[in-house]
Amino acid sequence: MGNRRLHGCLGTVVGLALAVLAAMLLGRVWNACDTGVNNSANSSFLLLLFIPGLWAVLLLSWVAVGVVLGNRPLLHTLALAVTLLAVSWCTLSIFWRGTTYDCPSGVPPWWPGFLPTPGF
Repeated sequence: MGNRRLHGCLGTVVGLALAVLAAMLLGRVWNACDTGVNNSANSSFLLLLFIPGLWAVLLLSWVAVGVVLGNRPLLHTLALAVTLLAVSWCTLSIFWRGTTYDCPSGVPPWWPGFLPTPGF
């Protein structure tokens, strides 16, 4: 039982960390590209809706991968990493806005050129 409890706590912490990092990245992109109503409305959306919603989805995906794969540590770890990163990337892709006056290409000026921008 101790191993499952540790696994659950790790899933909670990793899910929250990814949700907060995705919200910070999205907030900075919205701020740099002047997207949305204003910074207050964007911040309220990210804090009150985005982070808890993404955290819940990440936790559910964590539990689903754990149930499907069972007790295979190496495969379980690889599948968790891929699943959590894919869910975070898809979430960023949904909320990443298109072109604006400040970002004519849809990408903020500070975004590294070697990384692809989120999108489908």
